[in-house]
Amino acid sequence: MSTSTASPSPTAQNTLAQTLKSLHIPGNPLILTNVWDAITARAIASLPETRALATASLAIAAAAGLEDADLDFETNMRAVRAISKVARNAGKPLTVDMQDGFGERLEEAVGEVVRAGGVGCNLEDLGRELGGKDGQGKGELYSIADQQDRIRRVLKIAAEEGVPDFVINARTDALVVGRSSDEAIERGKAYLEAGAHNVFIWGGKGRGGWRREEVERAVRALDGRLNVLLDRMTEGHLTVSELREIGVARISLGPRIMLRTQKVVADEAGAILRGEDV
Repeated sequence: MSTSTASPSPTAQNTLAQTLKSLHIPGNPLILTNVWDAITARAIASLPETRALATASLAIAAAAGLEDADLDFETNMRAVRAISKVARNAGKPLTVDMQDGFGERLEEAVGEVVRAGGVGCNLEDLGRELGGKDGQGKGELYSIADQQDRIRRVLKIAAEEGVPDFVINARTDALVVGRSSDEAIERGKAYLEAGAHNVFIWGGKGRGGWRREEVERAVRALDGRLNVLLDRMTEGHLTVSELREIGVARISLGPRIMLRTQKVVADEAGAILRGEDV
């Protein structure tokens, strides 16, 4: 394992992007146990089963004392740079949760991600700056055409930075804002046409996860190029084995590990404070 912290050359970095792209195999999905700081990145990178590292914006925000919607570009990038050093030393590709790309800072954001060592990103179609007054956006979906343009802009900047195989996992929040699964799939298809490599359809906090028939339908429509969030905290969730059988290309955990570690820390600290033998 290399101990160098120097930035990878564009050629070496694009090789990592190609590796990340190749790991998206319907039926043999890339599994991402998302990280939020250098400590968790080292722990995950040390596992022989880990094929790539991925950040989770909600977890990074929580570690900084922020809500996910309030995570600013600078705070996100501080965590990304620390995690990238770990990924680089481990020789593993890193994909970064860029949320909605930080609005008008989209080109700046992807440029910084690539220069930090990232070779892929999540890009959401729910613009936080949209839908409000006086610049205080409450969030609404970009039009399909606008989001396609944003995907093309990300790929253009990444290519200019030396990573033409930059991997976009295009997330649609159509279900989150109450749109139909038909629209979510329509958006997914359009994002793939614009150059995204994979599609993440998120159901939101209130849906209790995707039903099997919904995932199967999306897999058929998107030729397997689907990311599903593994929600082990919800009863009756689809398992890794089931998602493999259905044929998804990517499985992620988002902030789920971070949420579970809070209880582990509290239980351990509580036992010590109570004087229990542990």
